[in-house]
Formats: sequence, C-alpha cells, structure tokens
Amino acid sequence: MSATTSTTITATGVPKPRLDLTRPVLWLFAAFMIVLIVLPLSWLMVFAFTDKARHPTLQNFVTLFTDPAFLDPLLTTAIIATTSAVICCLVAAPIGWLVSRTDMPGRQTIRALVTASFVTPPFLGAVAWELLAAPNSGMLNQFYRYLTGAEDPLFDIYSLTGLVFVISCYTFPFVFVLVANALDNMPGELEDASAILGGKAWTTARRVTIPLALPALVAGALIAFLQAMTLFGSPAILALPAGFHTMTTKIWSLFQYPPKLELAAAAAVPLLLLTILLLQGQKFLLGRRGFSVVGGKYGPPRPVEMGGWRWAALAFCLVVLLNPVFLPYLALLNAAFSPTATTLVTPSTATLHNIVFVFTELSSTQLALKNTVILGASTATVGTILALVVAYVTTRRVIASHRLLGFLATAPVAVPGIVLGVGLFLSYTRPPFVLYGTLWILLLAFLTINLPSAYQQLQAAFATIHPELEDASRILGATRLQSLWRVTAPLLRTGVIATWCFIFIGVMRELSAAIVLFTSQTKVLSVLIYDLNESGDLAAISVLGIAMLVITFAVVLAVNRIPMFGGGAGARLRNS
Repeated sequence: MSATTSTTITATGVPKPRLDLTRPVLWLFAAFMIVLIVLPLSWLMVFAFTDKARHPTLQNFVTLFTDPAFLDPLLTTAIIATTSAVICCLVAAPIGWLVSRTDMPGRQTIRALVTASFVTPPFLGAVAWELLAAPNSGMLNQFYRYLTGAEDPLFDIYSLTGLVFVISCYTFPFVFVLVANALDNMPGELEDASAILGGKAWTTARRVTIPLALPALVAGALIAFLQAMTLFGSPAILALPAGFHTMTTKIWSLFQYPPKLELAAAAAVPLLLLTILLLQGQKFLLGRRGFSVVGGKYGPPRPVEMGGWRWAALAFCLVVLLNPVFLPYLALLNAAFSPTATTLVTPSTATLHNIVFVFTELSSTQLALKNTVILGASTATVGTILALVVAYVTTRRVIASHRLLGFLATAPVAVPGIVLGVGLFLSYTRPPFVLYGTLWILLLAFLTINLPSAYQQLQAAFATIHPELEDASRILGATRLQSLWRVTAPLLRTGVIATWCFIFIGVMRELSAAIVLFTSQTKVLSVLIYDLNESGDLAAISVLGIAMLVITFAVVLAVNRIPMFGGGAGARLRNS
C-alpha cells in the first residue's frame, strides 16, 4: 500500500506534484469493512462449534436439534414467518396496484400512511395492540363486553394469531413499496400494445403486468419472511406472556443468568444459514427470467378507471391502515393523557402526569434520549460516508478488490439483528477490543445492520452520474477523493440526505441487537420501552413511543423542507 502522486499545472506552466492518498484511504475503508463484518461472525462460529473450554464439539447443535425447548421455537418461527409473508403479499399487492395503477382518490395520502406504518417500530406497535386487544384490559375487548354483555374477550393479542397479526401490520410496507415502485415504473406502452393486439384486461394482466411485477412481489415476500423471522420486540412483548418462544426470544433467554453463550451462538447459526439460503434462492429464481424495456423514453402507466368502485377501494385501504396506524396511534395518545392506560380519556380526566413523570421523574429517560440521539446521528453520518465511499469504489472500480468490498457491504443483510448482537457480544467482551458497556459497540451494531440498504441506495444513485464529470476534475489536477467530495457528492445530495434519514430511522426501530448489547449506561429508547413493558407501565411507554415517533417524523419532514433538496430526498426516502 503506497500513496501516489498526481501533477497539477501551475499558472507558470511548471508541473507541481501533489500527494494522492486515495488508495491508502480506500484500503483503510476496506479493512474497516472486514473488521466490522467478519470479526463478529468469526467469533460466532468459534463459540458455536466449541465447548466452554474452547474444545471443538458438535454437542451444541445436537442439543439444539434434539431438545424440544429449541425445536418448538424453531417451528413456531417458521410458522410465523411463512404466514406473515403470505398475509403481507395478499394485503400489500392489491394496495400497491390501487395506488399505482388506478384513479382511486387519496392515493398520495395512502402512500404517506403506509410510510407512517413503516416508520413505526414493530415493538411499539405491539405495545399499542396490548392496549387495544389484551384479553382483560384491552379497550376493544372492553367495548365489546359493553355492547354485548359477553364475558369472553373478542380478541386475545397474547396468542400465535395475535403475534402474526401484529408482525404483518408492520411488515407489509416492505412489500407495498417494492410492488408499488415496480408498477409505477412499468411503461404504459406495453399494456397498450397488448390491448391493440386484442388482449383483454385479464390477459394483459396475466401476460404483461403480473410478470413484470412478479420479481418485486417475490423480493417483497422474501423481505417480509426475513423480517418476521428475525424480529425480537414483537415476539418478546406478545409471545412470552402467552407462554411460547420464537428463535429470537430463545436466543435472548440464553443470555440470562447463568449465560449459555455456546448455545446462544449455535442457536443463531440456523437463522444465519436460512437467511443466506433464502437470498440465494431469490437470486436463482429471479435470475432465470428477466424483463427489461428496450428503447428510449416511454410514457407513464395509464390509470385504470374504476368508476363507482373508486370509493370502495379507498375504504378498503383505510380499513387496512386502521390496524398499523390509526388504532395504534389513538391507543398511544389515549394512554399518554389518561390516568389509566386502558381507560378512554375524556376532557375531564385528561392529565399531563404521565408526561411529567417520564421526563422529570423517570431517571432513565434523559440518558436513553441522549444515547438514542447520539447513536442515531453518529450512525447515520458514519454509515452514509462509509456507504458513499464503498459505492464509489464499486461503481467506479477504483481498487482491485472492489467486488469483495461490494460483497462485504451487502453481506450484513444476511445477518439477523439478534445474530449480529450475539457475534458482537462475543467479539468485544475480550481483548484487544473491549467495547462492551460503551456506546461504541451499539454504534458498530447499528452501522452493520443499516449498511446494506444505505449502500444499495447510493450505488443506484452513482449509476445515474456519468464518470466523465469526475474525469474532468481529475484532468484539472484533483485527486479521486477531491473529485468525490467536490463534484460527485454534491450531485448526489438528495440521495445522500435520504440515506442519512433512512439510517436514522433504522436506528430508532432497532431492538434485536440492542437488547443483547446494552448496559445500564448505554440504554436506548427501544430498550427502555421494552424494560417498561416488563414492569407493566404502559402509560410511560406511550409517552416515550410518541416522543420516538415525533423525533423520527421531524427528521423526515425537515429533509422535505430543506430548500436546497427540494423535497427530492424525502421522495427518495419513501421509495427506498
């Protein structure tokens, strides 16, 4: 590794050599990527295949696949993930088609509401549905008993069905965004050509529209499956009181005293392998058939006129969005201002006591808020810079190992948050990097989890900028890093800001890794909400949840209001 020199022509015509640190800096980024990703996974494998004395053994996996205490959570996780993925596709695909391809009123409002359900952390949604559908105290069950006089509850959120329902509510936006974007970008001429050749509406849909949207639907189903499989917050809040485990809650339980780190590492391996297999299966299935448009400009898709069914379609979308947005938000607001969390607040009973308690008397609040904002801003800044440099290296092929660097940037998508948390715990509780108990270990976790999406966004943005602009800068004497900073980065500003916000939102939503890595001094809002849920303080949780949502939405709205970005960053964020 050595620095190179470039030459700048001065006003006198005399060449002036300049030190170019581009390659050393890029190799430094590559080394950081290797440490960031390879080190925790290496320690994970070491502990999974050894005993307490670090002797090689397969006994951890024998226990894992023979003990019912592990087999039952594995089967339960498979059922939850499969069912949730199917439900998400059945719900999100029709809504995506309605907002993209029809003249249904309020399409932009529906998109914004789906974005709100994406921004809402799943664990917070689970708490809100506790307020709504707990068997004894849930407000919907109370209302049902009031109307009918029945003793049995209408809903029981502490059940496998309730858990699948809540997970689906906050997973379907991933499918919706992919399907809606695919339909938005589909050329209208293709369907017009089918109609001109005599194809009826169903024939056109079957032979043109569905095949073009199918890759997006399959990708959405895969993401929904992986999200449901790797979530910790919702299962911990709803499954544990119901008396059953998922794999993520089982792994977390192995960290309780006395800790069983070898079994925790072994239990994390199946999640990791299954994620990798699913991602490879997606590439195999979608790689065998592809669809592309050959030609120049093409027109947008023409909306389908629904006539009187427009309002029925809008009603359907709003009814669906009752579950992830309207009812949970109302439940949280009610609990925040009510003397009793599950009692309907009235003007005469409204109180600010819960808010005062959370922000002035609850000792953990100030520290958790501070840690969350510091980690959110730091992770978003470092992650955006890292993703920007890696995307630049891979798209411009600056160094010989650019493909390996791209693989490392994408690889964390195959690492569930709880698995990463286990790997980081095993890596950084021993020399030479003793980071456990500091914010640094959480920063590394959040950075690794959010890097793949940030990298993919900026890589796509780089593809829209021709390298000739950078070449012109280099001809005039700039180094590659100077060209990236002065020429390319300003052209990518909307994508860069959107990526920053996307990472920030990801940090606010993350609980799976944080629950393994936090200490009393590094607690974040997501962990504090989980702790309060265990103590049953739903009113305090509601106040903190609303504060978390306000912070998140404020960041997104601030981006849309920055004049120099013209709202473009927010639009890119919604489409990411």
